[in-house]
Amino acid sequence: MHKLPPLIELRAFEAAARHLSFKKAAAELGVTPTAISHQIGLLEQYCGRALFRRRPRPLSLTDAGARLFPAIRGGLEAFAAAIASLKQEGDEQPLRVTTTNAFASRWLVPRLPLWRKLHPDVPLEVIGTDTVLDLQAGDSDVAIRYATSRVPPTDGIVDELFSDTFWPVCNPDLLSTGRLKRPVDLAKHVLIHSYWSPADREPPTWQRWLGLAQRRWREVPQYKDLQHLSFREELHAIEAVISGQGVGIFSDVLVAHDLAAGTLVKAFSLNLPGYSFYVVSRPSHLRARTIRVFSQWLRSST
Repeated sequence: MHKLPPLIELRAFEAAARHLSFKKAAAELGVTPTAISHQIGLLEQYCGRALFRRRPRPLSLTDAGARLFPAIRGGLEAFAAAIASLKQEGDEQPLRVTTTNAFASRWLVPRLPLWRKLHPDVPLEVIGTDTVLDLQAGDSDVAIRYATSRVPPTDGIVDELFSDTFWPVCNPDLLSTGRLKRPVDLAKHVLIHSYWSPADREPPTWQRWLGLAQRRWREVPQYKDLQHLSFREELHAIEAVISGQGVGIFSDVLVAHDLAAGTLVKAFSLNLPGYSFYVVSRPSHLRARTIRVFSQWLRSST
């Protein structure tokens, strides 16, 4: 490929040739007429030919300038069209959102119709996984992370959304039939568990809840004396409690719809603090504006 002069010189020439005015070209490009004159002078040196007749006024193109102008104008228009096409294609690509399986299923997916109504031109690709995807490697555009406020995510630009609280919940039939009135009644039921990583220092588990309950109430059963049913997937644990198989302790964010609908009820007034949800994206992301809009929508949808 032949060596080309700097683009700034070509832009200055195209604008000046189109307007036949250094002053108007300078106004369009946001520089001074002196800067335009200087850039065109450099281009003339590069070409070894005068491109403008500066005297007598008005400004006009030389034969060399007239030959060069259509080629430069066509080239710049082709650049602009190609970049605009790529930008449009990028804007039309789905925004890839990664989050935990439980948050995707219980919170995000039910709200997606509202997102599509407000932003029909921004499709989403939801990647539900409990594996932490690498944002820096481009595995996803944005992540909704779940972490303690003491140790928030550190793999990008972090925007805290909201926090949750963990409550003992059960099928309403257990309360309406009087089979679960006091903590001592837990001895008659199965405690439903979901998995927490050993790395979590203070997970909101039944062990912790029972420890707090024993300070408030009498006759709270010992953990070792109770029946237990454990699930690796939090979603499965929630479904087990909804179907009446036992009593679980879950995030009020994940079971908010069930509590509002009455398919689950809070069994006791004692709760445990949970964690926080964060929107995380890599710095200088090409779709940073769209990610900000998505983050604002998440916060407004609580």
